[in-house]
Amino acid sequence: MFIFLCIVGGYLYVAWLEWALHKYILHGLGKKKNSWFSFHWAEHHRACRKNKNTDNSYNNWLAPCVRREILSLYALKVIHLPLYFVMPWFYYTICFCAVRYFYMHQKSHRDVEWGKKHMPWHYDHHMGKNQDANWGVTTAIWDLIMGTREKHYDENEVNS
Repeated sequence: MFIFLCIVGGYLYVAWLEWALHKYILHGLGKKKNSWFSFHWAEHHRACRKNKNTDNSYNNWLAPCVRREILSLYALKVIHLPLYFVMPWFYYTICFCAVRYFYMHQKSHRDVEWGKKHMPWHYDHHMGKNQDANWGVTTAIWDLIMGTREKHYDENEVNS
């Protein structure tokens, strides 16, 4: 039972962390020109808006934007490493979710139709009127809890 609680707790924690870091770091600090996180707004969002949610940076894993995303995910795994010694399954869940995050995020911007179907909240984040909403990338759970989920497109229309 403890392992199950660690896995569920880890998933909810990572979903919240994803929501909070996207909102406060990538958009908060990312809108400042000289910030290390400015790539998110200046490169990623700009490319998605210009290309109907496609970001061709993900076709080259050496692209600066992609390298920073991978480095950030790796840093989060390292920062959370002490948890391994207390709750290894919680830490395993964090590691799994980091890989899952990168896979889903890059796939949603390389295969836009897949992204519309499986991550409509993220499509709304990039293509909707308000890019300061829908902070969850892999899940909308914290957007629903925090009231930041804004539907811009009819999901039936988007998914057909």
